[in-house]
Amino acid sequence: MNWQDKKVLITGAGGFIGSHLTEELVKLGSDVRAFVHYNSRNDWGLIELVPQEKKEKIEIFAGDVQNIFEVKRAVKNIDLVFHLAALIGIPYSYCAPESYVNTNIKGTLNVMQACLDEGVEKVIHTSTSEVYGTAQYIPIDEKHSLQAQSPYSASKIGADKITESFYSSFDLPVATIRPFNTYGPRQSARAVVPTIIIQALVRDEVKLGSLTPVRDLTYIKDTVNGFTKIAESTASVGEVINTGYGKGITIGELAEKIIKITGKDAKIVYDKERIRPDKSEVMKLICDNSKARRLIGWKPKYSLDDKLKETIGWFNDHLDLYKNDIYNI
Repeated sequence: MNWQDKKVLITGAGGFIGSHLTEELVKLGSDVRAFVHYNSRNDWGLIELVPQEKKEKIEIFAGDVQNIFEVKRAVKNIDLVFHLAALIGIPYSYCAPESYVNTNIKGTLNVMQACLDEGVEKVIHTSTSEVYGTAQYIPIDEKHSLQAQSPYSASKIGADKITESFYSSFDLPVATIRPFNTYGPRQSARAVVPTIIIQALVRDEVKLGSLTPVRDLTYIKDTVNGFTKIAESTASVGEVINTGYGKGITIGELAEKIIKITGKDAKIVYDKERIRPDKSEVMKLICDNSKARRLIGWKPKYSLDDKLKETIGWFNDHLDLYKNDIYNI
């Protein structure tokens, strides 16, 4: 694929993965339109942290994926759409499940309908490993059953099925990427890696919920590479493709590793406010990435040990961006 010939839209461009993907597509030479969530402050989210020379090349579109008219305007004259816009954060989905349905399911419906109406060449829809729930077998491949163990995962399952239906019913050329837990610079404090890092850097205690869940952590550059590989592959149309490193670590082990790298003497402390309901906690997520290797030629390059120190360094340099004294659900 010649990226320089492509007009690309990224929904959710102001988010963690979205901002890194936007930056990469600018680097590849694409004509990039970044759909960010409208606010009266003209704040573009994490696009604000993209280097200025790249940011100047981005066309910003501020709106809301819940509004079909705005989505249709955003998709106008676009070749490829990367759909990442979503409400994330499992704890907040317990408080506001309707918001997750409206953004994640209705927003996805709007994007798929607009892409169909405008005749886009391809849509890459973003799923999540949370749709699998607690693993029934390890590693988890794309044939694993889907389990809605939180309103967030339920909304993402709904979004995935809307996407699937547009491929089956209308031949919309869509592929679904299903990333396992991604980490790296700019990530929200809602995620486990930044939560641990920020606390370890500024406090004597690292407050966590359950330490036994296992997560498969993938560096942001590998996840972004998964998006571009799926976009480039004709074989990915109509497929769901896992991207994950393929190795698990418990939250407790992760916390110990991070504290050791920081050189701090922080103590891990149990905080019941951070505990998920028993039936909602996803205990083990480890990726089977063999389909990605076979179908699109993707494989992870960076291990947790390779990139965790670099990630900690970024957060240490940007602590002013985070409210380290509150629990961000």
